Amino acid sequence: MKEWITGRNPVYEVLRARRRHVFRLLLGDTIERTGHINDIVQFAKERKLRVEVVNRSQLDSIDNNHQGIALQVSAYPQAALQDILKLAEKRGEAPFILALDSVKDPQNLGTLLRTAEAVGVHGVLLPFKRTASVTPAVVNASSGASEHLLVTQVNLAQTLETLKEDGVWVIGLDGGPDSQPVSDVRLDGALAVVVGSESSGMRSLTRKICDHVVRLPMRGQIDSLNASAAGSVVLYLALMARQKS
Repeated sequence: MKEWITGRNPVYEVLRARRRHVFRLLLGDTIERTGHINDIVQFAKERKLRVEVVNRSQLDSIDNNHQGIALQVSAYPQAALQDILKLAEKRGEAPFILALDSVKDPQNLGTLLRTAEAVGVHGVLLPFKRTASVTPAVVNASSGASEHLLVTQVNLAQTLETLKEDGVWVIGLDGGPDSQPVSDVRLDGALAVVVGSESSGMRSLTRKICDHVVRLPMRGQIDSLNASAAGSVVLYLALMARQKS
């Protein structure tokens, strides 16, 4: 299956990661050759990919937010759980995994993937159903960070149980009254952070599997953050804890 990736940063990261087959590269005839555009053209030359200069209307037919560039590529490459664990071993680090339980909004998924890549997560788990997947919209929302991540779709409950058997602590994020303050829970070592859906949080089975369910302190007038913001905060807290250990 082929799909179009648009936008300067997403196209640049797709080419830089070199994980997908590439078929066509379209550049708008009025685009300024600044920033990553020159790097993109150089990547195209290295991969013997012809640069096609086209008018804006052709790019508009692909995506209204194209920023003057579009790249036709193969589908997003799925990883396996073992790939994620092998990456942690290769880096000499305890596993650091993000699990998303029914996050359906592409913007939220993209934001979480961008944060996950930034903090050094080894891989991301998505369920088979009731979830956003890594579509071109998600690649764009992640500013291309998704191209450098290992993402796999799994039976989430079974996979979390497997990780627990291998010594990975499963920490769920939820603002409910029975959750613990995040400051009371250790976030270093082998860790899987679970973020639930935007509307209803984690499913009950996922919640039962968690070793701890944590909440963030809220000092302002609002009583919660959205899934991507809260998940990003916990991922950075985990990174800081891992750096200290």
